[in-house]
Amino acid sequence: MDGSISEVKGVGDNVAKKLNILGIKTKSDLIWNFPRRYDDFSNLTKISNIQPGPISIKAKISNVTGRYVRRGLHITEALASDGSSSVRLLWFNQPYRSKAIKSNHEYFISGSFELGRGKFAIMNPSAELASDFPINAARIIPIYKETKGLKSFTIRKILAELKKEIEEIAENLPDSIIKEQKLISLSRALSQIHFPGSSEELEEAKKRLAFDEVFTLVLAALITKQENNLSKAPKILFDEKLAKKFVEALPYKLTNAQRKVAWQIYQDMEREIPANRLVEGDVGSGKTVVAAMAGVMAISRGFQVAVMAPTEILARQHADNFSQLLKPLGLDSKVILLLGSMKSSQKQNAHKKIKDGTAQLIVGTHALISEKVDMKNLGLAVIDEQHRFGVEQRKTLLAKAGHVPHLISMTATPIPRSLALTVYGELDVSVIDEMPPGRKPAVTELVSPNSKAQLYKKVDKELEDGWQMFVVCPLISESDLLNYLSAEEVYKDLSSKVFKHRTVALLHGKLKSEQKEQIMNDFIAKKYDILVSTTVIEVGVDVPNATIMLIEGPERFGLAQIHQLRGRIGRGEHQGYCYLIMSDSKAPSKRLLALERETDGFKLAELDLELRGPGAIYGTMQHGALDLRLANISDTKLIASARNQAQKFLDSGEKLSSYPELAKNVHKNRLITSLN
Repeated sequence: MDGSISEVKGVGDNVAKKLNILGIKTKSDLIWNFPRRYDDFSNLTKISNIQPGPISIKAKISNVTGRYVRRGLHITEALASDGSSSVRLLWFNQPYRSKAIKSNHEYFISGSFELGRGKFAIMNPSAELASDFPINAARIIPIYKETKGLKSFTIRKILAELKKEIEEIAENLPDSIIKEQKLISLSRALSQIHFPGSSEELEEAKKRLAFDEVFTLVLAALITKQENNLSKAPKILFDEKLAKKFVEALPYKLTNAQRKVAWQIYQDMEREIPANRLVEGDVGSGKTVVAAMAGVMAISRGFQVAVMAPTEILARQHADNFSQLLKPLGLDSKVILLLGSMKSSQKQNAHKKIKDGTAQLIVGTHALISEKVDMKNLGLAVIDEQHRFGVEQRKTLLAKAGHVPHLISMTATPIPRSLALTVYGELDVSVIDEMPPGRKPAVTELVSPNSKAQLYKKVDKELEDGWQMFVVCPLISESDLLNYLSAEEVYKDLSSKVFKHRTVALLHGKLKSEQKEQIMNDFIAKKYDILVSTTVIEVGVDVPNATIMLIEGPERFGLAQIHQLRGRIGRGEHQGYCYLIMSDSKAPSKRLLALERETDGFKLAELDLELRGPGAIYGTMQHGALDLRLANISDTKLIASARNQAQKFLDSGEKLSSYPELAKNVHKNRLITSLN
């Protein structure tokens, strides 16, 4: 199965290159490349009974002719007859048809019966000899992801060449699981997913393969948790007096949710089993304070704390925040910043302080995992927006300790429980589910593109009062394929026309790191009134003076993503306003309407999961997107069954190596899920 796709009959160099574009390099890649959807042509109709729309017939073909009607357009015409009546067949730009079709032979013919060149005909039909096994006609037809010059028709033909090999694929689950879950065999499922003989067969295949997807994900997470529980971390004992002193020095009162999560972390750190906790909370819910509470406890016991952020500007903000929080305890001098952009002498000084233990709370980006960084006694690692780091990067950071340190991961992306159980099944999850007192959620309003002029006048009054505005676009540059406004287009329009009396800046991912840092710092310093940006601001810094956000083409974003974006505004005492400017004047979707009424990030994430799948919550994960093509992550019954079976498998002591294909998939999923 690992043989090159070019070994398959009918796959020349050109087709192999096209398949490579789709990520298909081996026979196995093709077999596990499931259809996106299906067209049902399985019901044969008499020609005398056909109606407009998709149809399949069994008929003899005659009177085949081909001609060019104008430069570049070739038409092939034929007549199909089945004894009840006859119907015209019409192909565009398929000149080979006239030679390939054998006159007066019976064919399975599938296509759409519609108006073509003034008369009804079956347009661009698939036609296969009735004596052969039909691949593209008279059956449920799978439709695959395609690329220029490679259609599903060709993919189906190549798969047909592999049909015997598919039927001989070895099982990858224990017999006990297959029997208990009432599943069909793996080989049968793969055969039926590509060549379903009926809708019942297709459902059988989907049930088996969906179970496999969730089972391997959950098993990967449970194995990681099992390994983590066998590791040892330093015990960091709780000091009640220190905790009270820290809390009393805060300029605000902690929420009950913050207190609860901090206590959970304190209990984790008192054990020898390494803490492995994910702290979820909306933007502005106070995750950093909770991390600081944990950090203070580690420092008081002589351990170092490493805080890793995805961007330099966020790392700087964290360093400032931690310094302020630790100042009342006289520990602010123990905070040090380490960034890739720092001068060589600054880095050397930081490395020295980290190595000799003078620096006890180290904040940085990827620079923290540099080979030159030598931690003296790392006891706690805090990773902000953890899904933005690759697994290997996280492992390198944890390896700096020489032992397994306690780990806290923080994210502002709400993760529905069903998704957390599968992808992050090895984690203990804490949720900060209330906002600090006085923090007002952004008022969100859908805006028709026809109402833009009035909206611009409205927000200009806010800008006149000294407030600032984000304008977020789904694209950097103009696209012929996607009908959405780009950041470059919007920046040009706003800076030269609509808001030419204001200062406007442009920020996107193609700019160099130092340019992005400078623009963002200038915006914080109020040098710009308006920042036009892509989603690079999604994980960003506090700009308390930014109270307005305009989001162009909200249809292009996930609900959780928009919720996180709007969390960037109204960080101060002033009310924040988020305006979603739709791409057209059609009635808004259920998804977008939910944003106007719902301020709970978890409810929005659940809705996104239900409507758009896990990719809407995690568009890109380390080592690729979450690969659930058939399983519905909202199917709690499926997740419970898979989790139960995965635990049974581990408890049985059966070796994973006995199932090579399962072992390979579990390893791949551990790269996605594992945090240590």
